[in-house]
Amino acid sequence: MTRHGPSHRILPPGLLYRLARTGDAEVRRAALDTLALDGRLRLARAEAAGRRGGRAAQPVTHARVGGRPNRVIYDQQHAETQTPGVVVRAEGQPAPADPAANQAYDGLGATYDFWWSVFGRDSIDGQGMMLQGLIHFGEAYDNAFYDGAGHMVFGDGDGRLLTQTTAGVDVIGHELTHGITQHEANLVYSGQSGALNESISDVFGVQVKQRLLGQDTAASDWLIGADIVGPELAPALRSMRAPGTANRHDDQPATMDGYVAGGDVHTNSGIPNHAFYVAATTLGGHAWDAAGPIWYAALTDASLSPNATFTAFAALTVRHAVQRHGATSAEAEAVRAGWEAVKVAAA
Repeated sequence: MTRHGPSHRILPPGLLYRLARTGDAEVRRAALDTLALDGRLRLARAEAAGRRGGRAAQPVTHARVGGRPNRVIYDQQHAETQTPGVVVRAEGQPAPADPAANQAYDGLGATYDFWWSVFGRDSIDGQGMMLQGLIHFGEAYDNAFYDGAGHMVFGDGDGRLLTQTTAGVDVIGHELTHGITQHEANLVYSGQSGALNESISDVFGVQVKQRLLGQDTAASDWLIGADIVGPELAPALRSMRAPGTANRHDDQPATMDGYVAGGDVHTNSGIPNHAFYVAATTLGGHAWDAAGPIWYAALTDASLSPNATFTAFAALTVRHAVQRHGATSAEAEAVRAGWEAVKVAAA
């Protein structure tokens, strides 16, 4: 069933507020400008939902043979509207001169290919939904997001916080995974369920990058956003290998000992992120061979509650590891080890 939830931004408001308080004049201005635009977008979205009576229009889908994406890239020409702008590349058309258009087109394609090839999933909704990329959104906008209604929106960055956001295939994978989570589990975007929502996007976003680069778990850097950060946030937005070390503003805990009650969902997502990292690297090989399918099975399990806790999600991953591979299998032991490493009970 299609559900339309909040849009999720790759650069969280908590980090932007910290930068607005502690950065130099240029960083403060960039953070405040992005916060202001994000606030206007949230208000516009709420007003639009109110006019619809709280219900979003359902996309029309048609029966088709899957396996091929349907992409359209629009140039917003620095406007701040989510109404699609000028078409600069549609599915099958040659590459234009604009690198951002081609990065968005290729990143959407790599994400589609990952979900189709690994899981047989035909786009975000499983029914061939069009993938629409809106590039050059706003003026030096320091964010990128999936808006919950079929649009992946890309800012150009200000050069200090973020650079061209279309360059991050893991970011594209992350954001489109929010759409999949919206369709499958509708995880509430607060508390532990919100942190799981963010973590699931990182888990599959990093796999999109790994698969595109042909990397196994040992070769991967396990970083999110390394290709889109400016010097203020270098070398990355988040590290799944070592939460809390991605940049000098990174406040993610790696275990429940550091869990922040009432904290930002992007902060606490470091805990389930690290659990997946431990499980995947313990197994070795490609993350999408065993660990990824176990996480996907948990995400699509009908018993997963919208208010799921870390413990509830951990238990589902163990259950699916056991069902697929056996109670004493290397896969089941690796999943248990992942949750034990972050001090989350999985029983």
